Amino acid sequence: MSKPRLSFWQIWNMSFGFLGIQFGFALQNANVSRIFETLGAEIDKIPILWIAAPITGLIVQPIIGHMSDKTWNRLGRRRPYFLSGAILASLAILIMPNSPYLWFAAGMLWIMDASINISMEPFRAFVGDMLPSEQRTTGFSMQSFFIGTGAIVASALPYVMTNWLGISNTAPKGEIPQSVKFSFYIGGLVFFFAVLWTVLRSKEYSPEELKAFADAEKKSNTTNTKHYSEEQIGHKLLYRNGLIWIVIGMVLLLLFNYYIYIDLGLIVLFGGISVFGLLQLAAGYLSTGKRKNGFVEVINDLYKMPKTMVQLAYVQFFSWFALFAMWIYTTPAVTHHIYGASDNTSALYNEGANWVGVLMAVYNGFAAVMAFVIMWIAKKTNRKFVHMLSLIIGGLGLTSFYFIKDPQLLLVSELGIGLAWASILAMPYAILTGSLPPHKMGVYMGIFNFFIVIPQITAAAILGFFVRTLFGNEAIYALLLGGLSMFVAALLVLLVKDVDEIKK
Repeated sequence: MSKPRLSFWQIWNMSFGFLGIQFGFALQNANVSRIFETLGAEIDKIPILWIAAPITGLIVQPIIGHMSDKTWNRLGRRRPYFLSGAILASLAILIMPNSPYLWFAAGMLWIMDASINISMEPFRAFVGDMLPSEQRTTGFSMQSFFIGTGAIVASALPYVMTNWLGISNTAPKGEIPQSVKFSFYIGGLVFFFAVLWTVLRSKEYSPEELKAFADAEKKSNTTNTKHYSEEQIGHKLLYRNGLIWIVIGMVLLLLFNYYIYIDLGLIVLFGGISVFGLLQLAAGYLSTGKRKNGFVEVINDLYKMPKTMVQLAYVQFFSWFALFAMWIYTTPAVTHHIYGASDNTSALYNEGANWVGVLMAVYNGFAAVMAFVIMWIAKKTNRKFVHMLSLIIGGLGLTSFYFIKDPQLLLVSELGIGLAWASILAMPYAILTGSLPPHKMGVYMGIFNFFIVIPQITAAAILGFFVRTLFGNEAIYALLLGGLSMFVAALLVLLVKDVDEIKK
């Protein structure tokens, strides 16, 4: 018995919640740096304020993935997490633009990102649960469409509020403009109701049905996971590797502190390396007991990642490093390098910041369109080719910001970034799901998020250092570095083994 093919509208309904999820992320990406600057953050300190978001994803997503793999109640397996995350995220989005102090805004970013991650992580596993392998590219492309569509509106909302509705785009020093506040209020409502649509209009297969599908795949040899072993990793290996990671983190921390330069971002990065070592030591200790432990299971699954997942991890690292550089530094890069404005209370600065919202809307809008185009091209060629080409064009789009002086021409750059964004949101996941054990879909989707989060933590830790010490506080060079990173990701795609393509 194989999974039945779902209709276009069934895939539409199960993906619709991503419209709201990306509404939240797009408001965050386009406006949080602006909020931080307005509340007094210095430009080289902005990345460390953003570091809360990826750290939250690093912690939350594997936990939610593991829990949702083992959940079954009246709402189903994944949908309870869709709904609870939507309620929390919507409340956080409503509060964020009313932050009275910088520390409050940074804390609210942490809460908002954690809540969005609770909703988002199960959506990725949902595609693997519900769709047969030949429809998964369609499923993830549909998610890309809703991500792009939601982000178009969300990113452009402050511009629309000001230029179409006449709502004030400036405010006294230290206050958030009304155009930003009303945008967040709308975003909170859209997030909740879009996710609620998916909860009410989608069904889920029961654990018994999913087991039957998995058994049928094994018998017909249509899965690459038949050799997956439930055997636990030995505690001695965990002890040894844990100690190695601790030593590496401490050595780097001491080296930079005494001989090079150290700031809070680098402390978080190098400290995180050591913390990962401590987690392995803890897993080693707990694995010696007889009771099954969810934390040990997650660490065990991390060690046993399929080969395809490991290969994709390197691609993801450089892809998302580039994206995070763009999200952090597009506003200061455009307002300073192209508009020549550095006073965040000036009309010229806020005009440039609003134009960044339009640029974000354009790349997301183009991504929404290209989500279906790349799906068609992938069927005619293959997913690796589509992803590599898209990343190359995206890298060209990012690097072009340095050379362009007319803000209108940046719209062309955003088309290349939009193509890369559409591919990043679909192709790695479509390639990945064919290599995952069906009963581990949630936890492995959560672990796969590590390779989105780790580059973001790295970017947040080092970009401020680079901008201050190497780039003379010129944010535009961070975008150039992002473009280079995207080119590296494109080359690494060549090393990825796409299991589904091989089976064809």
